[in-house]
Amino acid sequence: MLSGFTKCPGLFYATPAQDGILSRIRIPGGILNSKQCRAIAEIADLYGGGYVDVTNRANLQIREIHQGINTEVLKRLQELGLGSNNTAVDQIRNIMTSPTAGIDSQELVDTRPFVQAWDNYIKANSQLSALSAKFSVCFDGGGIVSVSDRVNDIVFAAVLVDGIVYFRLCISDGAKGKPAKDTKILLPLQKCLPVLAALADVYLAHIEPNSKPKLRLREVVNNLGCENYLQEVQQRLAFALSFLQQKEEFVERISNYHHIGIHPQRQPSLFYLGVVLPLGRIETMQILGLAELAEKYGSGTLRLTPWQNILLTDIPQQWVADVQSEIAALGLDCSVSNINSGLVACSGKRGCAASATDTKGDALVLAEYLKNRVSLDSPVNIHFSGCAKSCAQHSKSDITLLGVSVEDDNGTVEGYRVYVGVDDNDLQFGREYQFVTVANLPALIEQMLLVYKTQRLNHDETFREFANRYEITQLKQLCDRSRVLTNLP
Repeated sequence: MLSGFTKCPGLFYATPAQDGILSRIRIPGGILNSKQCRAIAEIADLYGGGYVDVTNRANLQIREIHQGINTEVLKRLQELGLGSNNTAVDQIRNIMTSPTAGIDSQELVDTRPFVQAWDNYIKANSQLSALSAKFSVCFDGGGIVSVSDRVNDIVFAAVLVDGIVYFRLCISDGAKGKPAKDTKILLPLQKCLPVLAALADVYLAHIEPNSKPKLRLREVVNNLGCENYLQEVQQRLAFALSFLQQKEEFVERISNYHHIGIHPQRQPSLFYLGVVLPLGRIETMQILGLAELAEKYGSGTLRLTPWQNILLTDIPQQWVADVQSEIAALGLDCSVSNINSGLVACSGKRGCAASATDTKGDALVLAEYLKNRVSLDSPVNIHFSGCAKSCAQHSKSDITLLGVSVEDDNGTVEGYRVYVGVDDNDLQFGREYQFVTVANLPALIEQMLLVYKTQRLNHDETFREFANRYEITQLKQLCDRSRVLTNLP
């Protein structure tokens, strides 16, 4: 039943890593039930390291596997709805949507049916196994918690035009790492799946099925030209594509971690709690505890987020305080002031040979250092990346730390190139601030955050917006002056 090793793991596609075999479970839309959570926890205990990692596509990864997962166990996961019944397509990237789909008080459309429809289509059409394993699709319902800024090949973003809800079609082209580009095509909701199927079919018609690695969608679009690509899509459809006549550009919305904390649902008297997972990692004891809370107080449902956190949904108002206390008893919390709420790290050199630094270990040290030194009133996204591939987070960050090893008189020194904000020339890493050794990193980040808190225009100004108001030299001068005043090293 296992299909051998691949660079893009799935439940049935094992991938070797520095710390053992890696298995990834696709969770379309990131929605799990309590039975599935218990099965995953059992596998992580029996075969892995006793924990699971939530990824930036709301998948789950089981790491440190040192023996193959029993075929009967894999079949049981399929019966529980984990893992495709068509193993040939199991490695294709998870379908992304807002973790608050169906419960967001401001969403234009509940995107869960579209996620399910596309997942069913993939399972039913084995020819789609020829898609790039990185072929990524996202549905944004236009609510408070937006995923339209996440990097995907194809994005369907809900918009309201003349009182009618449509999907605006965005497709990846141009340079690597940029968000999907607005095509100005407006789709009635019911025509979304045929268009998506045609987009995939055109892609398959222009790649070599057995090539390794396969071209990414943006590369095929770049080769053909977006207009030509869409013309071939049109030829496969029984209806005409409609283009928006207005001139304004589609503006991507950035959610800025609005899902963390306690929030009312669109359903009266029900709430969801956004739980912070330190670096996206959750111990099996915590998984089991959250599953029990979901059953006891909610609808038995948990939702993973593309920001590597987790939601408990459908909690009646009278039980919110009790659930919050029990979450704390599990060693977790729902506070936006928790530095971990915006902290992201790749697996680092413990799990990946390409990494120059121990990103997860260094991130945990930073979080512990900052815990009692800086109090945040909104999350700041700090992204640790062990190499330039930026696996943990492909989208914009407030502060990106790129791991490097440098030589000096004392030998090899590990450290990070610090990037702040973002500009049009480098969407992935932003503007380089300076190099800092691992030992000096916590004090530097502390100073940057303290300057941000005292110098921002208002509480709504994000760190990225604050940093981009200054040239790098000006920002460093601000931090240097503050360092002298506060006697920081």
